[in-house]
Amino acid sequence: MTRISRIAFFLAFLAFLASPAFSSDEPFTYPSNWGGTGLLELPTARVIRENSYRIGVSQIKPYRYYYMGVSPLKGLEIDGRITEVIDIPALTSGYGNYKDKAIDLKYQLIRESKYLPAFAIGIMDPHGTRVYSSQYLAASKQIYPFDFTIGFGNGRFGKNPLPSQGEGFGIEMFQESKTWLKDSQFFGGIQFAPSDKYAFVLEYSPIKYHKQTSDPARSKYFNEPVPSPYNIGFRWKPYKWIEADFSYQRGNQIGVNLSFNFDIGKPIVPIYDHLYKEKLRDKDSSIGARITRVLYYSGFSGISVAVKDNDLWIEAQNDKYYYTTRAIDVITKVLAEISPQDVNNVHIIIKENGISKMEFTTTMADIIDLHSEKLTAGEFRYLSKVNTDISKALDEPQEHTKTFEYGIKPSFQTFLNDPSGFFKYRLGIAGWLTYHPWDGASIVTGLEGYPINNVTSRNKPLSIPVRTDIVDYKKENVALGKLMFDQIYKMPNELYGRVSAGYLEVQYAGLDGEVAKPFFDGRVVLGVGGSIVKKRMPDNLFKLKEDDARDFYHTTFFNTRLNFPEKEISVDFKTGRFLAGDVGTKLTVSKFINGVILSAWYSFTDTSVFSDDFNRGYHDKGIGVIIPLRLFKGSDSRTSFHYGLSPWTRDVAQDIEHHNDLFDFIGRDANIFLDKDSKLLFK
Repeated sequence: MTRISRIAFFLAFLAFLASPAFSSDEPFTYPSNWGGTGLLELPTARVIRENSYRIGVSQIKPYRYYYMGVSPLKGLEIDGRITEVIDIPALTSGYGNYKDKAIDLKYQLIRESKYLPAFAIGIMDPHGTRVYSSQYLAASKQIYPFDFTIGFGNGRFGKNPLPSQGEGFGIEMFQESKTWLKDSQFFGGIQFAPSDKYAFVLEYSPIKYHKQTSDPARSKYFNEPVPSPYNIGFRWKPYKWIEADFSYQRGNQIGVNLSFNFDIGKPIVPIYDHLYKEKLRDKDSSIGARITRVLYYSGFSGISVAVKDNDLWIEAQNDKYYYTTRAIDVITKVLAEISPQDVNNVHIIIKENGISKMEFTTTMADIIDLHSEKLTAGEFRYLSKVNTDISKALDEPQEHTKTFEYGIKPSFQTFLNDPSGFFKYRLGIAGWLTYHPWDGASIVTGLEGYPINNVTSRNKPLSIPVRTDIVDYKKENVALGKLMFDQIYKMPNELYGRVSAGYLEVQYAGLDGEVAKPFFDGRVVLGVGGSIVKKRMPDNLFKLKEDDARDFYHTTFFNTRLNFPEKEISVDFKTGRFLAGDVGTKLTVSKFINGVILSAWYSFTDTSVFSDDFNRGYHDKGIGVIIPLRLFKGSDSRTSFHYGLSPWTRDVAQDIEHHNDLFDFIGRDANIFLDKDSKLLFK
């Protein structure tokens, strides 16, 4: 380290002891070259705001980065990135430039206070090839409008590159602490933000590019040390959600970085639901007819209304509202407007697919007080009762029963990392038609069309191809996604059952069933399930495969879901026999953020059943997101978009798709979630 850099670090250290602190890391939550919150090449101790995400692209030759960062919990930042090395071809022709995938984690152990800096620990790319891997500690302190950072890290920021881990994880900071200390180097920098719309940055980078022997860029671009370890940059943020960075790095390169920042679950178009207003002529009808009419036009079906001994009973299917509490809120608003006389208690039964999910009991007086703002939402919820152990519907005729449902939505599917090309995809539309012959029963037809489709592969299916032959199905432009019968039962004591038969998904047809039950107000859900299926012909909408390696495939699982409503997190364990015959567990962690569900999974199975090297020792892993249509529509909707992303297509820990997974059907209709949702949605 030069004398100038030592002086800079000393001055920054003095700054740590001098300044008052801000309660937030902002405005110094800018992205680094590779997407993590930082300076230019280097991280800081800052993290993006909880429940927000960032996407972006940058280029500082020879690297081009595509990145996304998200903060599902306060202080935690998770970053995913693809590093493309320009003009360095991959090992297989057609794939394009060399590309490296990585997941980075950063956790802010200490928030900045009056005397202490923010302090964070970071783990970059601990798994796989670890070409651009590091573990670091960083401290950042504000003397607004300045922000000073000092860090210490190994690997990419250290003296030597880190070795590949294959299917394992390498975190030398914990596993080999002495080696980590020996190989690590100091780094740091200063940010200056005189305005919320722009900032300047200066950093000292210790990266020894010419010694990063695992970096494919080294041989062509870094035969000797870079001209300068100092980088400077200018950040421009014309709007809160967009940022453009311009920099001069390594003494010889111009860098550009464009990023977009959003809050998770914040509607693009504000959600407004126009509730039906009674016409004057309608007020001469009976109370039951008036309530039924308004509920129907407000988004409900299968409606029954009865008054028994001064108790008002309403049963309705929620066809429109994403949250059950929002559906209840709409019904209470309807009742407050109509104000039925001689009614004491009100019982609201919410159904889904004709099945009674829950009973909400309150009083007419409390409903009127709620909507005249004499009661808060929390007080109203406290005075009300919820019963989810309800399986029988009202013995009353139903009106506006919905026998058919249909819909259409865009469909975007990807096929990544194939030797013939990194990014393959198909884009089109998916439509569905559902017939409900009786309560809980559905006959489902799903048809998909992809006018834009470039999915191909050079890979051949592996030893037990339960998913490595999925490309044969995805390269088809027209697909019959589903043609099946599905029946859900709800029995006393909240015992749920489901059975499905037919073309269950694009690749498999057969039988699928499960039983599940929630415990402790929904904090724990236990279930067992399994399937016996046969492969479909990829190029024939209705025919089954006759020349497959196996006539039938079967699965058997014991399923567990642990719900932590305080943090809006659920943890799923799927344990048993998967499609290929490998036995083990798939762990899935999900985070619910304003209706959006983020998830990540990792499997532990016995892969000795496979004879190929690609599946043996492999752990299925990936990330997924469920995005409600309501965020884009401007009004409420129960429809969601599902997207999953896995780094490789493998046959390990694979299961069929389930049309109505019971754990998801039970969902948030439990006391632990209703208490939380009611505080947000009763208005």
